[in-house]
Amino acid sequence: QVKISDLEGKAIGLYFSANWYPPCRNFNKVLIGVYEQLKSNGSNFEIVFVSSDEDLSAFNSYRESMPWLSIPFSDLETKKALNRKFEVEGIPYLIILQPDGSTLHDGVELIYRYGIEAFPFTEEKLEELRREERMKHESQTLTNLLTNPGRDYLLDQTMTRKVPVDSLIGKTVGLYFSAQWCFPCAKFTPKLISIYHKIKQSLEGKGGGEDFEIVFVSNDRDQSSFDSYYGTMPWLALPFGDPIIRTLAKYFDVQGIPCLIIIDPDGKTVTKQGRNLINLYQENAYPFTCAKLELLEKEMEEEAKRLPRSNYHAGHRHELTLVSEGNGGGPFICCDCDEQGSGWAYQCLGCGYEVHPRCMRAVDPATAASVQHT
Repeated sequence: QVKISDLEGKAIGLYFSANWYPPCRNFNKVLIGVYEQLKSNGSNFEIVFVSSDEDLSAFNSYRESMPWLSIPFSDLETKKALNRKFEVEGIPYLIILQPDGSTLHDGVELIYRYGIEAFPFTEEKLEELRREERMKHESQTLTNLLTNPGRDYLLDQTMTRKVPVDSLIGKTVGLYFSAQWCFPCAKFTPKLISIYHKIKQSLEGKGGGEDFEIVFVSNDRDQSSFDSYYGTMPWLALPFGDPIIRTLAKYFDVQGIPCLIIIDPDGKTVTKQGRNLINLYQENAYPFTCAKLELLEKEMEEEAKRLPRSNYHAGHRHELTLVSEGNGGGPFICCDCDEQGSGWAYQCLGCGYEVHPRCMRAVDPATAASVQHT
């Protein structure tokens, strides 16, 4: 038992988490690494675990991995009061309480993004980190993104030939964060391969087939998974397990995969939404610049004027209405192809079913009425 008075004057992390939830277990490993580094440095910091586990054995099993303090599992009143006070709506959730009484609510994001460097979690420290981040992005080049002191090359499809990173300078480059174990990645990768070939063919017709490249940034769990997954891809790759992979994920704040980040010919970031843009515009998204996207949005607006205002879809029994961001639409997951969408969509106003206009498979009302699922 540790007296509450022993925590006076320390920065305290209230850590809301549970053994049964995989994102909590994943974050737990990261947090343990940061906590142990801070304690070994003598930093004035402590964490208190607030459990959302379902029973005492799950709590004890989870707590065994934790080097910090915890609210007793039996103290339901305190746990409920903390959840209410800090309006905890999801886990993992890390709140930092400062000795001066100030509170910081985005501890999970800060640990993922900055690690030990975020300490002591003050506004001054965070502003310093943001300023450093802005400077890094302003001075960003392909060379400093993709190389380290022991490696200045990428692998090609043979996995034996080394392609100099400098050979990509002056090209539009996509950094593709993906993994074989990830189901959404398995669905998106074949689509990206098709789009990649179409972009390359289009550029070759204009005499610039070498102006676009993709680099696979693997999140695979072992070399054999990397080898078999990368074997399906026609582009370049960072070597499996290269330390720069983790650096890139943190630098671009990659929250989930698949993720496609686009770098322009000057080595600067164009967009982190490459996957979404591929889903919306296919090969027409290239070169992913603001000017190109404005043009595509105008074309989509013109095309939408020619679409039926409502229709029945082969995969849904209710009538769907054409909506845009301005009249009830917005970002969505297409219920037909399971990919992201935004802007125009056909939407069921009753139950929220939505599809991309291009995924609309029009049928007559009687056929739609026979659809069993909604």
